Amino acid sequence: MRNADDLLDAAAAGLPAMLDRFRLLVDCESPSNDPPGLRRCAELIRPWLSEALGRSARTTRVGENIHVLAEAPDPRVLVLGHFDTVWPVGTTVERPFSITDGIATGPGTFDMKGGIVQALAAIGLLADASHISVLLTSDEETGSASSRQLIEDQARKAGAVLVCEPAADGGAVKIGRKGLAAYRVAVTGRAAHAGLEPELGVNAGVELAHQILAIAGLASGDTSVVPAVLTGGTTVNTVPETAECSVDARSWSVADLERVDRAMFALTPRLPGARVSVTGGIARLPFEESSARGLYGEAEAAARELGMAPLRAVRSGGASDGNFTAALGVPTLDGLGAVGAHPHARDEYVDVRAMPERAALLAALLQRLRHRAG
Repeated sequence: MRNADDLLDAAAAGLPAMLDRFRLLVDCESPSNDPPGLRRCAELIRPWLSEALGRSARTTRVGENIHVLAEAPDPRVLVLGHFDTVWPVGTTVERPFSITDGIATGPGTFDMKGGIVQALAAIGLLADASHISVLLTSDEETGSASSRQLIEDQARKAGAVLVCEPAADGGAVKIGRKGLAAYRVAVTGRAAHAGLEPELGVNAGVELAHQILAIAGLASGDTSVVPAVLTGGTTVNTVPETAECSVDARSWSVADLERVDRAMFALTPRLPGARVSVTGGIARLPFEESSARGLYGEAEAAARELGMAPLRAVRSGGASDGNFTAALGVPTLDGLGAVGAHPHARDEYVDVRAMPERAALLAALLQRLRHRAG
């Protein structure tokens, strides 16, 4: 077991190698909807992970998605992350990876390729990684449909989960996340000529407007219900026959998510002759603070050992795969990845000066969990 000074010194010495990998990983574009790019990214990460662990990692395919998995011989903790991004192929031509004054920019740097590089470095600092399983998935940004079962299975085996998603502001870890529900509301009306006989039509756009007002009214307190992508109609001189919208709902409360869910499926048409169809539902239950309490205490102790500033913790309105593991009752701590800002934005960035300390923190926490479990 390495002491705190050794971990910090080794992490600092490893920064150039971290940055080399960081550049390669960002340059390997991996949008969620690009299977060839995801395969290339998985094959880039796999040997790095095998080297860090001192044992073989593998890729595993679920449908069109490929994930990177290394199961521990004696699983006590699962390190969890994803390598898919929201950025389309070609973004690195427009905004290539760069580092200026200690700040790394480029697509996917903050969410969450910086966190992957730090996790690999942290694991590589340890003398014994036999208790650490690692799962890096390729569909988190689109809902984790292909990876959810794999995530849940590995979390149950390990009994604790550390999620290397981006840190909150100032490097705070995340001890809670809102639950998420997603819906598609489709309206069917009746087409007619907008100039000659509009009265014969049933305007799907007007019906959707009524529904949007009702949907927005479901928001309450910290529970948000947001009609998002809107589409409808065909030509300017035709009463629209179809229209639809997507809806994003988030809440700290299971009860409130269920309230919204019941109300969404109870939506009824306002215009005679219109039809309303709702699909979707609750996708991720809330990540409750109780799931993170014990691991956060261990992370605080690790930060003190390293001489870091007191570790802060926050709740986040965004969801992650940590929602799945926390909902199982598996202790979960999130936000252990890179320090930076603006995920999913053109100006996302990572403070590379913080990377050695963050890698050392994760390494120290992994050591503590092995010690505690043993």
